[in-house]
Amino acid sequence: MKGIGQNFDDFMIEQGLYEEAQEIATKRLIVLQLEEEMKKQNISKSAMAKKMHTSRSAVDNVLNFAHNTSIGILERFAAVLGKKVQIALV
Repeated sequence: MKGIGQNFDDFMIEQGLYEEAQEIATKRLIVLQLEEEMKKQNISKSAMAKKMHTSRSAVDNVLNFAHNTSIGILERFAAVLGKKVQIALV
C-alpha cells in the first residue's frame, strides 16, 4: 500500500475490490434509474409485476441492487418501461 495520497482506485485495485465495487455501482445506478422511471410513469411494483408476468417479490429482487440480477432481466424490466439499458466499454 502506497499510503497517504494514494489514488482511491489504485487502492481498490490493490485490495482486489475494484471490479466488484464497479459492478455494484453500475447496477445501483441502473436500479435507481428504473425506480425513477417507475415513479415518473406512476407504476407501482405490483403493476410492474403484472406487466412483466412475474411476482411482486421478483420485482423487489430486481430493484435490490445487492441481488444478483442478470443484465437480461434488467433489459426486460427497462423494456416494459419503454427504455433500454446501455452499457459502454470505456
